[in-house]
Amino acid sequence: MNGRDLVRAVKDIGTERGRRAWRSAWRRRRSDAVGLPRRGAERARVPGLLTGTEARPGGGVLRFARSELLVRVMVGGAVFWSWDGAGPTPSYAVVGEGPEPDPRAVLEPDTGGGWRVVSERVTVAVSRHGALEVRTPGGTVLRREAPPRWWEPVDPRMGAARWLQRSEVPADARFFGLGGRAAGPRLRDGAYRLWNTDPKGGFGPGVDPLYLTMPVQMVVADAGTHLVFHDNSWDGRVVLREGEEGAGSGADRPGASELRMEGGPLRCWVLVGTPARVLQGWSGLTGAAAVPPEWALGYQHARWGFGSAQEVRRVVAGYASRGLALSAVHLDIDHYDGHRVFTVDAERFPDLPQLARELGDIGVRLVSIVDPAVKAGDGVHASGLTVGAGGAFVRDARGAEVRGEVWPGECAYPDFTDPAVREWWGGLYEERLKQGFAGFWHDMNEPVSFAPFGDTTLPRSARHALDGAGGDHREGHNVYALGMARAGWEGLVRLRPDERPFLFSRSGWAGMQRYGGTWSGDVESSWEGLRASLALVLGLGLCGVPYSGPDVGGFGGSPSPELYVRWLQLGAYLPLFRTHSAIWAGRREPWEFGPEVAEQAAAVMAERERLRPYFVTLAHLARRTGAPYVRPLWWGAPEERQLRDCEDTFLLGDALLVAPVLECGADRRAVRLPRGRWYDTATGAAYEGPGQILLDAPQGRIPVLARAGSVLPVRAGTGGGVELEVWAPARGRTGGGVVIRDPGPGFEPGEVERYTVRWVGDAVVVEDEAGNRVEGVTVRGL
Repeated sequence: MNGRDLVRAVKDIGTERGRRAWRSAWRRRRSDAVGLPRRGAERARVPGLLTGTEARPGGGVLRFARSELLVRVMVGGAVFWSWDGAGPTPSYAVVGEGPEPDPRAVLEPDTGGGWRVVSERVTVAVSRHGALEVRTPGGTVLRREAPPRWWEPVDPRMGAARWLQRSEVPADARFFGLGGRAAGPRLRDGAYRLWNTDPKGGFGPGVDPLYLTMPVQMVVADAGTHLVFHDNSWDGRVVLREGEEGAGSGADRPGASELRMEGGPLRCWVLVGTPARVLQGWSGLTGAAAVPPEWALGYQHARWGFGSAQEVRRVVAGYASRGLALSAVHLDIDHYDGHRVFTVDAERFPDLPQLARELGDIGVRLVSIVDPAVKAGDGVHASGLTVGAGGAFVRDARGAEVRGEVWPGECAYPDFTDPAVREWWGGLYEERLKQGFAGFWHDMNEPVSFAPFGDTTLPRSARHALDGAGGDHREGHNVYALGMARAGWEGLVRLRPDERPFLFSRSGWAGMQRYGGTWSGDVESSWEGLRASLALVLGLGLCGVPYSGPDVGGFGGSPSPELYVRWLQLGAYLPLFRTHSAIWAGRREPWEFGPEVAEQAAAVMAERERLRPYFVTLAHLARRTGAPYVRPLWWGAPEERQLRDCEDTFLLGDALLVAPVLECGADRRAVRLPRGRWYDTATGAAYEGPGQILLDAPQGRIPVLARAGSVLPVRAGTGGGVELEVWAPARGRTGGGVVIRDPGPGFEPGEVERYTVRWVGDAVVVEDEAGNRVEGVTVRGL
């Protein structure tokens, strides 16, 4: 417990909720004392020497003196390896049974008494001691895994084996990923915990872990790019150390990754190739990203503390009267009756369906918060008690219902790892739909139980169904929110089969993109929080979660006008563009910051609205290819080291480069350019990359550059149609792009339109796939 937590804990004793939280924390501690086995004496184990092999489809089994290693190369080039008989399934991350083994991959002897699996795209070599190397077809080592080490209780009844896996990567490699990390996107030397956690207050770059962790690393080096995923949902810790290249004739020090897990299987997936190919493979393995409804790609306004339907109407009218495009309003827990989920405070919101209809008539949707904790004794709780044989709620090792303290008071927690519970919970969204809500954001689903000390979650001894496997919260904690997202998504599809659900979640795990996106959580209102916002979105995209964004302006404070504008400018180029704030924080409506800020905000929001068709294209491309909307600068050229180290600039799709202002008082900023010609979209000036340029960045705008030859679908004037905006390619070169228009509210994939851009004499012409010239195109950069 740090000093801030100690002060909070002492203050909590003076409130009724605080006293209940103290009691809940003591109950959790007593429950774990009774329900968790004492580990006692342990013995260490390593694989030992290789004793035999057995060829199998895609690879084979290598038997060691004390362990067994399965190595398999799949169709498409993904590598799976595991120890002690663990298979690719069951898995909460992998879709179905996973990919088929590659029939062309063969197990054959290697040098030094080892063996290797050789395939078209990758080679996996295993030494006679159990070390494993992932190599390119040319023999370059991308990753080396040392023989693992286990610590097993002498008495097998005392729990699962803990294990340690050490890895080495090239000296020039850079680490990315591990879910949502405030100190990214490049993960420097340090320890990163794998345990979804509410940080209890606003966070900045120094706070870790956060709400959404996952054991997914993207490693980028001169030798190539690879993604590694240890498919294990237990509590763990990753320690990273970047390498160092030797000066002159000095030896290189490789980069290192050390993973320690408190239990669960030791199994791993590795995907190699370009960043685009790696994430396409990851999408195929863990599921295609959900495409949000078209309206969810516009600007959205949220606040904890709207207070009443009249206040919602007042805020919406403020946007409308100023001509500011608003897609949605989000209602937080204060619209509930006593903070109880799936209820409405009838006094403050006397006719919520009518409010939803009024807003819908002007193109504004209502979005509802949904928390997992259910007030003990209310109607939802009573309904859950009838689910299955033992009810819908998590129980402790003695069979008693686990209770925690959350906003409504004493609460029970649905077990989302039980299929029957997911079906029941999904049906509850019918009440939300009848109230007129069009979308949903899941909160407090790490899950949270208020506590003045220790972990603010369920007892580790709490029991979960784990889809028939059975287990406790040590294994179920990190996938709890993933199960909740699945329950909500599947329920909404059943209830409203002709519309794509809009759902995003504060917490989750690998594969959560199948059910929607996420957001930053309670990022602090500071320049450090602004920088952390970009780090989170970039890192999550590299873990396969393309739709995310921060609370613009931060959650708990009152940003200065300058900070607010800079945050709004960043948010306008991120997938989820939403302002949000706490009940005690300052307002987030643009006009609350004065006329100058209101004018600047109007320009930012108008540009987002103009680019909304481009975001539609990126959303559908993310589903088809796994490519995130927001990409690091090195996306197309990971071999460029200067781009790998650039963390304050990003690509929006292939066409735009965005350089947000992340420092107080700055009115100019340096911008690193990848190769090619780039146009400043504000001035039309052309710049040649690679290199670094200095651009003006007055408070009213940030540098945004367009790639020469790119094609952007944009909103056409006030009519709402879509037109093509083309940036001229360099003389002697061609360009092009793809466009996917919104196919409607359902699940249709949308047709891909491909365009080519080239010079014909002194004119730039655009042609479709059939070679027909496209008219009505706006050409810029001439």
